[in-house]
Amino acid sequence: MNPDKYSLKSRAASFRFAFKGISELFRNEPNAIIHLVAAVIVACAGIILDINRFEWCMIAIVAGIVFVAEIFNTAIENLGDAIDLQFNERIKKAKDLAAAGVLVAATISVITGLLIFIPRIIDIF
Repeated sequence: MNPDKYSLKSRAASFRFAFKGISELFRNEPNAIIHLVAAVIVACAGIILDINRFEWCMIAIVAGIVFVAEIFNTAIENLGDAIDLQFNERIKKAKDLAAAGVLVAATISVITGLLIFIPRIIDIF
């Protein structure tokens, strides 16, 4: 066992790599920016409509799942491109499945948002 891999320096490096990945995501993936803008709008709506703690948890969970799906989708796309820049049916299938994961996560987040916000909006009117 390598004791250095458990050192504070090694753990700090792993966090730097993770933050670099998040930076890469937002610098190079327009859909990640769209998801971020949507999350900020939903957070503002949550504040304005005074959603409860459970609803905040649900919003945080579904928003987090969308970002995780987008990160994995981007990783799969980059890995596929690194393996073969020419058309490859198996890589295309992997990319399509990863994109489908983002779509499913985003759809679930929209449904969750509608279930939380529509009753509050109806109450206003």
